[in-house]
Amino acid sequence: MQILQGKKIVLGITGGIAAYKMPELVRRLIEQGADVRVVMTESAKAFITPLTLQAVSGNPVSDSLLDTEAERAMGHIALAKWADLLLIAPASANTIAHIAHGLANDLLGTIVLATNATIAVAPAMNQQMWHAEITQENMQKLKNRHINIWGPGQGEQACGDIGFGRLLDVPELVDLVCGLYQEKALMNQHWVITAGPTREAIDPVRYISNHSSGKMGYAIAQAAVNAGAKVTLISGPVNIPEPSSVELINVMSAEQMHQQALLKAKGADVFIACAAVADYRVVEIAEQKIKKTADNHHMQINLVKNPDIVADVAALSEKPFTVGFAAETQDVEQYALDKLTRKNLDLIAANNVALSGQGFNSDNNALTVFSATSQQDISLMRKSDVAEQLVDIIAEQLGEKR
Repeated sequence: MQILQGKKIVLGITGGIAAYKMPELVRRLIEQGADVRVVMTESAKAFITPLTLQAVSGNPVSDSLLDTEAERAMGHIALAKWADLLLIAPASANTIAHIAHGLANDLLGTIVLATNATIAVAPAMNQQMWHAEITQENMQKLKNRHINIWGPGQGEQACGDIGFGRLLDVPELVDLVCGLYQEKALMNQHWVITAGPTREAIDPVRYISNHSSGKMGYAIAQAAVNAGAKVTLISGPVNIPEPSSVELINVMSAEQMHQQALLKAKGADVFIACAAVADYRVVEIAEQKIKKTADNHHMQINLVKNPDIVADVAALSEKPFTVGFAAETQDVEQYALDKLTRKNLDLIAANNVALSGQGFNSDNNALTVFSATSQQDISLMRKSDVAEQLVDIIAEQLGEKR
């Protein structure tokens, strides 16, 4: 089945090296049944030619607001009205700034203002440009206008830098486009998800934490959104982009996460405890930095156990379908099954973080999902793919329980 059959997509290409991937994106969207029209900025044409995009799309490429022939029929308005989806990829920092501030000094900017279509932006830029304060402010403006933000990804960039700013891979973009039009299995459901580490302060400059990057929890949140759920994401401190269309609640400590989890879990359909929560916190946080002296060769810090977030959610009188995580380094199945029973969970997703190439900080993961009566394995793959499979398993189990 062609998921995009009959869908009309305007692909806005802006200036960036990732523009070379766009012929492949056009081809894949057409394979799914879409009719694709391409709009290019002047900068985009420095990286790839309009003739190439015309050849793969089968449609003329629009690249000028002042094209007298096209504007005889008000071409920019016609494209804006024609589209079901306006996808801007790669979206440069410059174009994002223009959209955020409502500028319409080129054809693409004019279409953004004139369209009622769904808009999605796939950022691509140098990692330092992505993290610049003004870029993040502009991204927030786009989110406030309910524009879908897809990416960016993380990895090595054309300039040699490593970090966030890479355009998502073509298959990921196609999946996201298709997800807009697939039947939403989780419509009218509210999912609450915790992600990332917590930080337990020792003094004003030091804390206890762990190696969790938050990537798995964020991927689950995005997969649940793509499947139609309303998602509340309670996140510890991470350095990854916010998933699109989620309610994000930032916390620092386990106690803060516990408070928000109990508040948001009431009335939720599903609660997923993916965060790597510190088991203990410092009894007394020093008001000033603890100084190293010639005499104090040893330091003793008294710790107290943190509240058990997932167990307390599972103990609610009207508890949501509750899913825990067990990140272990040995005897994974034994510890996972014990946790499943002891904490009154509906499912638990277990993984061995001692294995190379999966778990903490990796882009890949593998899980074994246990219920009281079943076991399902998710093989090693990208965390976004793992998240999709896990969401499917949870949805199936939830349906059976109801």
